[in-house]
Amino acid sequence: MAAGSPTKLCGSLSRHPVSLGAVMHRAGYAALGLDFVYVPFGIEDLRAAIDAMRALGIRGLGVSMPFKLDVIPLCDRLDPIAERIGAVNTIVNDAGVLTGHNTDAWGARAAFEEAMPIAGRRVLLIGAGGAARAVAFAFADAGAELTIVNRNVERAEALSRAVSARAAGFELLDDLEGIDAIVNASSAGMLEYGAASPVPARSLRPGLLVMDIVYKPVRTELLALAEHSGARTVHGARMLLHQASRQFELYTGHPAPLGPMQDALQRALEGSAKTA
Repeated sequence: MAAGSPTKLCGSLSRHPVSLGAVMHRAGYAALGLDFVYVPFGIEDLRAAIDAMRALGIRGLGVSMPFKLDVIPLCDRLDPIAERIGAVNTIVNDAGVLTGHNTDAWGARAAFEEAMPIAGRRVLLIGAGGAARAVAFAFADAGAELTIVNRNVERAEALSRAVSARAAGFELLDDLEGIDAIVNASSAGMLEYGAASPVPARSLRPGLLVMDIVYKPVRTELLALAEHSGARTVHGARMLLHQASRQFELYTGHPAPLGPMQDALQRALEGSAKTA
C-alpha cells in the first residue's frame, strides 16, 4: 500500500467471535504485505454493527448465521447471485455504499470443480436450507442437472422450482444409479447433530464424486464411507477456503494467495481437532 495510507479493517459478524476466516485472511495479508487487519466481532445487535461499519469505514465483513438473511435490508445493494439466493455472507464497503455478496456460492463451485467439471453432471444435492440454496444456484448456473432431496420434501420442491431442478425424498439415497456426484449441504454429519452420514454406505460406489460442505469434522462419516467405497471426495474445508479467497479479493482487489491461506486453515483445523 502507498506510504501514509490508513490501515484497512475487515472482520466478521457472528454470535461468537471465533473465526477460521480470520486465520486465512491474516495469512493472505501477510503473504502480500497488505496493510489490512481482520477482527472477528461477536454481536447481538446487527443493525448497530452495520451502522458501525459505515461510521468506522470498515472495508469488509463476513456474515455468519443467523444474520445472513436479516442483513439484506441493511445493505444498499446486492450482487445478482446474493439477490437470487436470498442470503448474504459478505459485505463490501465502498465509500459508505454497502454491497451484499454471497461467496458461499463461489466457494462451493470452485471446490467441486477442483475434482470435476459441473456442466452436464448429474448432481444430487442434499438439503434445502441456506447453504443448499447457495450450492443450488451456483451449480444450476454452471449447467449441472440437479436433483434436490430433503427430509421436508416441500422445501426441496420450492428450491427445485427456483433453480429449475427436480425434487425427491430421502428414499432416492437408496439408489444412486445415474448420479455422477453427491453434495451434502445439510446439517447431517456435523458433530453437534450426531455426525451420522445422510447416505447409506451401500449406495456409494467407485466413480462417484462425494462432496460434503461440513468441515467440523473435516473427514465426516459420509466422506469416510465414500473413500472406503472407492468414490472420490471433496471435504468442506475446500469450500471454506474458496469462499474466503473470494472475500479476500473483494476486500483487497488482489488475487488471493491460496497457498498461504490454505496452510493457515490447515493448521487451524489441526489445532481444533487436537483440542476437541
